[in-house]
This record gives sequence, structure tokens and C-alpha cells, in this order.
Amino acid sequence: MTDMTDLPEHPFHFESRRSPVLSRKGIVATSQPLASLAGLRILREGGNAADAAVAAAAALAVVEPTSTGIGGDCFCLFYRADDQSVSALNGSGRAPAALDLGVVERCGEWDRQGPHAVTVPGSIMGWHDTVTRFGRMTLADVLQPAIEIAEEGFVMTPAIARGWAGQAELLADTGPAGQDLLLDGAAPRAGEVWVNPLIAGVMREVAEGGPDAFYRGRPAERIVEALEGHGGVMALSDLAGHCSTFDDAISTTYRRHRVWECPPNGQGITTLMALNILEGFEIDRLEARSPEALHLIIESLRLAFADARALIADPSQVDVPIDEMLSKAYAAKRRQLICEDQAIELASSGFLPGKSDTVYLSAADGEGNACSFINSNYEGFGSCIVPRDCGFSLQNRGAGFVVDDPEHPNALAGGKRPYHTIMPSMITRPDGGLFASYGVMGGWNQPQGQTQVVVNLIDRGMDAQTAIDAPRISMYEEPPNGRIYVEDTFGVEVLARLAELGHPVVPATGAIRTGVVGKGQIIYRDPDSGVLWGGSDPRADGCAVPL
Repeated sequence: MTDMTDLPEHPFHFESRRSPVLSRKGIVATSQPLASLAGLRILREGGNAADAAVAAAAALAVVEPTSTGIGGDCFCLFYRADDQSVSALNGSGRAPAALDLGVVERCGEWDRQGPHAVTVPGSIMGWHDTVTRFGRMTLADVLQPAIEIAEEGFVMTPAIARGWAGQAELLADTGPAGQDLLLDGAAPRAGEVWVNPLIAGVMREVAEGGPDAFYRGRPAERIVEALEGHGGVMALSDLAGHCSTFDDAISTTYRRHRVWECPPNGQGITTLMALNILEGFEIDRLEARSPEALHLIIESLRLAFADARALIADPSQVDVPIDEMLSKAYAAKRRQLICEDQAIELASSGFLPGKSDTVYLSAADGEGNACSFINSNYEGFGSCIVPRDCGFSLQNRGAGFVVDDPEHPNALAGGKRPYHTIMPSMITRPDGGLFASYGVMGGWNQPQGQTQVVVNLIDRGMDAQTAIDAPRISMYEEPPNGRIYVEDTFGVEVLARLAELGHPVVPATGAIRTGVVGKGQIIYRDPDSGVLWGGSDPRADGCAVPL
């Protein structure tokens, strides 16, 4: 039998034939079927959307460690049907207190996947706080499906095997326990069974002792040991002092709907700024795949990114002018910079000076609640530093800091949270009812994918599955002025016209584009019947499953 990971990548044109999933009682949509089923199990056992989301996130930490894990971070938006409120949880970690730019300079060249890029893992505390604040089950309950998958094992898929193989060498070389995430020194191959009793052991410790078992117990000691071995400066006190924060969700209106994001240090505000600019154009009158429509989307995103990258930082340490960034008047000024027949040569911030892997999932229950949840290591296995006898890698979220400009709001500093790419999202109706819980993964791609999904849902009237299937564009590498990847299903004529307008377009063809344009999930709620419509990106292994 041929191993699918050995097959060459071939260009191909792709249009999904997947149907939306419908239910009255609940839906869980994730990037891996076993995780969707884990969340569904919790709904069946009486949990709500928040409980199901955390169960799915924990399962993804087991089955998709190439993107996420308990060594990473999480963010959450929760829609409570009783009072139509949207609440935000920031489960991102902070840089070690002893880390500063001087430490980095003494090490020489900055290593994006090195020990100084490791911030305190926020996932475990974020999971605990999500179910405690928004759910109705215990953390022990919602961790059980993930523990069982880790102990019993699961069959590796070709997509995850490819991602694993891409970092197998770094895992093996980094230590101290990279071999714990390999099979006989190599990445597990498609069709092989992967068992991870070590991560199951950590999850059992957390199930029995709560977050303290992780942040003050054996895992914390092993994390510090692993980082010290690479010259890192994280201390036990950094882990013991970690906490999530509950923030006021930020939002803007778009065509009378309200789009919600977590506030900075996350980059969700980028989507809101782009939508504010885009709202001034009658994009619904333009053909969905036309270069004219794409040009307006690209330019709106470029202007939003120019401000976001200049201003987003940890608001507990610097002033982030959120109200000004979300001002409709400011968006109108930015909109004036867009020409219909020529790309902006260099998008820059309108304010005066002052690559990646993630899992997104959505869960909704029959009572009308919804949880938009995202969890990430950042770049694949993150730092590829694996603490002994723990079965997970440590994230490299510190790569989001600016290290070459000490005056930048997002400059690296001890105890500070970095610019974060992961961003769950929600949309509510003019009357406050839930419209959709959705998200799109993929580093810089996330605001871009989200913006295009909003246009698909609201301007185009697409159903949940069609909206996530539709081809996308992405400034994947270095927004706002980097190359723009355009999926092949737009057609050669569209790429040619965008190039004529001055956009540095690159075709994103075949399996390559799954990383470039991201992967996403959507759950839409019908306001009259309460029926949920689920969509899951065919660019990944996942699916939406109904209760």
C-alpha cells in the first residue's frame, strides 16, 4: 500500500461538493472529526456550547499537535442566549519576567522558534476558565474524551502526517524529549496509529488537581527544566503567576449586523477595521469572484493591517487606541486612499508614530448559546521544545514580539503578552440574536479569511458551508505590502487583472493553499426556526457534526 505522505503535490482545481450540516439541538465544527465527536459527546452528556468547545480543543491537542496543544494559548468568545451578551476570554501567556531585549541581544540572532520565543502556555488555564465562567460541567468531565483518545490512540491522517513530517527533524534535534513526539525517530505516517500516554497523564493530573496541577506541579517543573537546557529564562514563578483575563469584546457594525472580536493583544481588530472601510463600497453589486470585488477587499485589508501592525500590543502595558481605530470617521478617511483602478503602492499606518498553525472550532447548543474558540502553538509544534514525560511541545508565541525596535508598542518585555494572530469571531443580528459563530485559521491570514467570510455570509447570502468553501485570497507572508496568494478557482483572468492593478499576486494552487489561505468553521443560526447550519472547511480533515 502506498503511503499518502510520499505522493507528490500536484496542482488541481478545487470546488467543494460538501453540504451544510443542519440541527436544532447543537453542532460542533472542528478541523478534525475526532475532535468534533468529542465536543458532540459532551453536548449529549448535558454540557453546553462552552463545555463542548473545550472538549474539542483538548481533543485537538491530542490529534493535531502539529497546530495546537496544551503548550499553547487560546482565545474565546461566548454568546449567551439568555441575555444576548458576547463575552471574551484571553487565554494567552506572557513573556518570562526576566526576559528583555538585552537578553535577546546577548544571544545574537533572534530565533523565532528558540527558547526566548516561548511564552507561558495559557491553554490549560483558558480551558478551565471557559468552562467555569461559561459552561456547566467540570474541567475533568470535558477532558475525558481527549484523555481516552490519547490513551487508546488514533489513526494518523495524511494532512496531519504531512505537517508532522515537516518538523520531525527539529523535534528530534531540539530535545530534551522531542523523541516523545516521534515514532522510532520519525514522524508518524498516514495510516499509522499514534498513542500519547504522556499527554494523557498530564491531562489526568489537571483533571484531578485543576490548573494548579499544571502551573505549580510536575509539568511546570519540566517546562522550566526544558527551557533552562536551551538557555531560556522562564521561572516557576512565571508559570505560577499566570492568569487568563476576561475582557469586554470589541465590535463594529457591518450592514446593520454587529461583528465581534477579542480585543488586543489579539489581531481581531484588524477585521473590524477592514469591514469599516469595506462597508462604504457596494460590494454586493459586484460579482463575487470578480477582480473588482477582490481589489476592494485587498485594499481594505492592507490599510487595516498597516494600522494593526503599528499599534496592536498588550493593553496592560501600552495604550492601544481601540476607539480611534474603530471609528467610522477614521475608516472614511482611510477609504479615500483606495483607487478603483490602481493598488496603493505602499500601505502605511494612518496614525502618527506612537507563518503559522492554529486550530479554530465552533460549538453551538440547542439553547441558543455559542462558543467561538481558537487554540494554537503558532508555528506547527511551536518551539519544538518538548518537556520530559509530558507529551506536548511548547509554543513560540513570543515570535509575535518586535525585537528590533525598543520604542515599538509591541516591543518584547518581561511579563508582556505579544501581538497574537489567533482570533475567534461572532456576528449578531440587529436585534441582538446570534447570526454566526465563525473563524478562519492561519496566522496573518485570519483577519483576511474572516473578512471574506463576512462578505460571503452577509453581502452574498451564502450558507455556512458555501461561505467557507469559497476561494480566498491571502497576504500570507508579510502584510500589508507582501505577496498576495490567490486560489486557483478564481481563474487566470482574475489573477491577470489584479496584477494589472499593481497587486503582487501569486497563484495558490493545490494542497499548498491549505496553509496559505487557512481553514475555518462556521455555525449559522436561523432567527425564525432556531435551526443551526454548520460548515467546515474542506481544506482540512474536519467536519461539522450535529446533535
